[in-house]
Amino acid sequence: MHAINQIADFIIFRLTSEDVAGIPNLKLQKLLYYVQAWHLAFYQKPLFDGKFQAWIHGPVNREIYDRFKENKLLYSTVDCDDLLDRNINETIDEKTQEHINNILESYARFSGTELEIMTHREDPWLEARKGFSPMERCENEISEQTMKSYYGNRLSK
Repeated sequence: MHAINQIADFIIFRLTSEDVAGIPNLKLQKLLYYVQAWHLAFYQKPLFDGKFQAWIHGPVNREIYDRFKENKLLYSTVDCDDLLDRNINETIDEKTQEHINNILESYARFSGTELEIMTHREDPWLEARKGFSPMERCENEISEQTMKSYYGNRLSK
């Protein structure tokens, strides 16, 4: 299993090495969520350590949030200057890169806000926020079991 910071670094590297000025921190959070969710669906196990909480703006991993909170807001961009491992492309194995690249191919074209809206319509986030109003702070963890079954069911459709 990988550390979540490795996967975050790979996503940042992959998306900002294509002459993109950076990706919004919000978008990074959602892409990490979808990478994990689909790994759970395909392989029945998490790709990385790290849980997601059902925040107002969708799934957020506290460790990644804390990594950037001193100098980045959710709408600030992250880029290659923010990498912890500048050689991440050589650190992550080929099978993991393939999985991440497949998810990015499907989801990276969406903005952070569009990804947020998508997660707001899906059972894992909705279940974790049950009983909370739309603008109420919530730090409930999103169940990996719910993620696995929800996205797994989408595979069979």
